[in-house]
Amino acid sequence: MNFDDIIYVSLLVSCILFGKIYHKLENNDTKKWIGTTFGLLIVFAVSGWHLLHPIIACTLCALIILHVDKRKCHLVSFGFMFAYLMFFRMTERFGLSTPPGHTNMVQMILTLKLVGLAFERNLVLCASDGKDNALEKKTFENITFVDIIHYAFNYIGLLTGPYFRYRTFVDYFSLPFKDSANCIEETINKIKWIPLFAVVYLSVNYLWPLSYTEDPEFYNDRSTFYRLLFTWPLFLTFRMRIYIGITLSECVCTMAGFGAYPKSADNAAGCGPRKEYLSLASNSEKHDYDFETIHNVDAYTTDTCWTFREAMKSWNMCVQYWLAINVYKRFPSKSFRTHATLLVSALWHGVYPGYYFCILGAPFYLPIEDIYDKLVRKSAEGLKLKCINVVFWISKFFAFSYLGIAFQLLTIDRIWFYYNSVYHLGYVYFLAMYIIGKILLSIRKRPSSSASSISTNSPSSKEAESITAKTTKTD
Repeated sequence: MNFDDIIYVSLLVSCILFGKIYHKLENNDTKKWIGTTFGLLIVFAVSGWHLLHPIIACTLCALIILHVDKRKCHLVSFGFMFAYLMFFRMTERFGLSTPPGHTNMVQMILTLKLVGLAFERNLVLCASDGKDNALEKKTFENITFVDIIHYAFNYIGLLTGPYFRYRTFVDYFSLPFKDSANCIEETINKIKWIPLFAVVYLSVNYLWPLSYTEDPEFYNDRSTFYRLLFTWPLFLTFRMRIYIGITLSECVCTMAGFGAYPKSADNAAGCGPRKEYLSLASNSEKHDYDFETIHNVDAYTTDTCWTFREAMKSWNMCVQYWLAINVYKRFPSKSFRTHATLLVSALWHGVYPGYYFCILGAPFYLPIEDIYDKLVRKSAEGLKLKCINVVFWISKFFAFSYLGIAFQLLTIDRIWFYYNSVYHLGYVYFLAMYIIGKILLSIRKRPSSSASSISTNSPSSKEAESITAKTTKTD
C-alpha cells in the first residue's frame, strides 16, 4: 500500500472510532456542529488549503438551491456542480496547483449530495399537495443555508460515501432508530471481511502489480495470452481495494447508527425506506433493524453471481441509486437513457479517457449477455444450467477485466498500447459473439414463423368439424 492509501485507511478508521462517541451525543444542534467540524478537519487533513474547493462549490450550490426557481434549481445545480467538478480536475490548466487525490473523492461525494438534494427538493416541492407529502414539504421549505452545510460536510460519508438522501440525514437526528439498532454488532459483521480483502489485495498486487504493464519485458518477453490474462489479477486487486474502502466507509455509518431503519420499512441502498416508517418511531425498541440504506457494495454477490448485469447491480449501489433516480428516470429520451446515465457516471469518475473506455463499454456487452441468456440459459436445467452458468461467469469476469484495465491505465496512449499488444481480442470476442448470437436468434425464429403460417392457413376446429360433417353426409 502506498502512503496515500495508508492515510486514507487511517482516517476512515479514526472516523469509525469517533462514531462510538458521536452516537452517544444527545443534543441534536450540538451533534450537528461537532459532526460538521470534525468533517471539515478531515477534509483539511487530506487537502490542506485545497479545502477551499469544496467550500466554494458548496456555498454557491447552496445559494442555487435556496434562491433559484424550485422548478429549475435541480438542473442549474446539476450543471454547476459537474462544471465545477471538471474545473477542479483541470486546475493546472488555469495556473492553479492540482488538488490531492483524496480531495477529489470529497468533491465527488459532495457533487452527488448537493445535486441529489436539489433534485429531492424539486421532486417534493413540485409534487401535488397531499397529507402524505406534507411533512416532507415542510422539511424542504424550511431548509436553510446552515442545514445544507451540515448535510454536505458532516464527517459521515464525507471521504468516500456512501451517498444518502437529505431525508436520511434529517431522520438520523429526528428519529430514535439509531438508539435501538445494534450498531457495534453490525460494524463487526462488516469489518471482519477487511482482513481477507487486505490479504488478497496485498498478495495479488505483489505478484501481479499494475506497474508491470509499463515494463518493456511485459510486451517483449510475455505472450499475448499472458498479457490478456493479466487483466484478471489486476481486476481482482482493483475489486479488493474498492471493497476495503467501501466497507470501511459503511462502518463509519454503522458505528454512528447512521442509516438504521426498521426492516419492515423495506429499505434500499441510497433510497432508505420504501414503505411508511414514521409511525414505527413510537415503539422503536420493538423492531428489528438493518443498514440497507447505506449498504454500498455486496462483495459476495459481485464475485459469485453468474452475469455481468447482476454484478453491476451489486456494485456501488448507493451511487447507482443516485444515477437511476436523478438521471435515468429524469432523462427525456427513453431510447438514450442508459447511454446518458453511463455518460454521467463516466463524467463523475473523472476526465481520463480510461473511465469512458470502461464505463461506456458496458452497454456493448450487456446485449451480448442478454442474447445468449435467451438462446441457451433460460431453457436450461440441472447440470446443463450449471455448466452454462460457469461459462457466463467466466465471460462476465473476462468482460469486467478487459474493460476494467482501461479504468486503471487511464490515459489514451497507455490504453491503446495495451489493447494493441493483445490485438484487441476482447473487442473482437464481443463483436463475434454478438453477430453469432443475432444469427442464431434469427434462425430460431424461422421455424416458429413457418409453424404460425401453417397454423393460420389450416382450418379451425369448427371449420374442420363442418367439413367432416359434410363429407360424412355426402358419403
